[in-house]
Amino acid sequence: MNTPNGPLDGGDDDREHDEVRGVPRIPAPRWAPDDLSPDAYRPAVPHRGDAPDGADPGVPGDGPSEPGDPPPGGDAPAGAGHRSPAAGSTGTEPGGRGDAGGDEDPAAPGADAPGGDLPGGGAEPGAQGDAGTPGGAAPGTAPGSGQESAPGAEGRRTHGVLKSLLGAWALSACSGEETEAVEEHLGECAPCAEEALRLREAVGLLHTDRDLDLDPLLRFQVLENCLGRRPARIPVPAWADAYDAETARLDALLRDIGESEWHAPVRLRWFEGERQVNRRTTVAGVIAHLMSVDGLVSAALGLDDPLGPAAPGLPAERTESFWGAADRPPTRRIREPWRDQSHTLIRTVSFAGRGASDLTVSYGSFALPMRDALLDRAFECWIHADDIADAVDYPYEPPSGAHLHRMIDLAARLLPAALADRRRAGLAGPARHLVTPGSPGRSLHLEVEGSGGGNWYIALDSPAAVGSADHAVAQVALDGVEFCRLVAGHVAPQDAAAGQDGDRDAISDVLSAAAALSRL
Repeated sequence: MNTPNGPLDGGDDDREHDEVRGVPRIPAPRWAPDDLSPDAYRPAVPHRGDAPDGADPGVPGDGPSEPGDPPPGGDAPAGAGHRSPAAGSTGTEPGGRGDAGGDEDPAAPGADAPGGDLPGGGAEPGAQGDAGTPGGAAPGTAPGSGQESAPGAEGRRTHGVLKSLLGAWALSACSGEETEAVEEHLGECAPCAEEALRLREAVGLLHTDRDLDLDPLLRFQVLENCLGRRPARIPVPAWADAYDAETARLDALLRDIGESEWHAPVRLRWFEGERQVNRRTTVAGVIAHLMSVDGLVSAALGLDDPLGPAAPGLPAERTESFWGAADRPPTRRIREPWRDQSHTLIRTVSFAGRGASDLTVSYGSFALPMRDALLDRAFECWIHADDIADAVDYPYEPPSGAHLHRMIDLAARLLPAALADRRRAGLAGPARHLVTPGSPGRSLHLEVEGSGGGNWYIALDSPAAVGSADHAVAQVALDGVEFCRLVAGHVAPQDAAAGQDGDRDAISDVLSAAAALSRL
């Protein structure tokens, strides 16, 4: 009997050869019946008793049986060898492989079982029969009917069972034995491998940790993209966009908090003279405070003041008046009038054109041009939004670098006047070297690091003098957000994390003047 060398010679299938080469075979897509057991659709092999006299029972119509074959219709004597039903056949068994040199029937005992055939074609005593039971098929069960176990597949799972385990495998919920069986099957079945890949990707989406808080700059990124495609007919002035941005960010925070959080306690802090003072209120009270001070800008634009025509002119007095006039403490209903007011301010300055930037906004004890007043309101909106975020345990980021730089620049420009006010009140050292207005004088180099940072030179002896690098007698370096917290009165001058060099008195006076810019 010739030894087969491959599938075309009647040898083993491709999988066995691929395993020898160490490369798993990935079969092509198969039909739906492939979800069943491989033997479920294998053609049945007739019983030997059904073959005509003189014919080989393995192949209908084959030649006479050779000596040594079991008698037709009977079982072979115990221990007697027999030939495979396809042995010596010159034809092809229906549904089987072509036989060029005595290939063995795939359904024959020992064809695929470990150990192969015994010499002479005999079956090993005690080997399984066609029905997977010792000695032959069970009574009434035809070999290849799909009801018997697959040859050599004892303990193995069918394609359908392994396919049903893919979901559990993707979730890592299979046992070790199931995992090994599934992964071995994935190396042989391309459709299941593709489905397993899709399931693993879906599981990855389920387990991804994501921050549910929107990027505070998302609104402006969307608007920038939209305006890049279709510019606004009436754009918001560049000097007002910081106020537009900070009111929008605060409004997003307010829309995201619950009803009860509007009554969360908030402590407002600022400096008066040499000491830090504070005022206790609620989240709703903070919004009422912002709306009352924004009313000063509304009045400068000719809009209705939310406190009425007889309202006080100082920001602190306006706030106390607004809080005291209410029948009950403010609630979340304050959000809508505050937001409507901020929208109205933005629309008004946008339609007013360039002339609006030079309008004067009076704060009672001082005044600012409209462009600086809206920048001041943007700064206070951010600071109080951060107060609210701390009270309700909400993440809140500083303004963008460009807006933060302009806020720091406004504070740096106000420092010489604030230093002069403290000197008149006896809270700062005397001027040492007066110069004519507009001339460079003794200065402090303020170096602000981080996003929005830069370099400023603060005139020390007179607001009319010009800061100059050539006349710098001291230097202070600190982070941009830390400097803004100092200006807002949230950090004491002596606690500011600052790098200092030069005249200590000048450094102390400037840091104290920065804290003096804060107010309710």
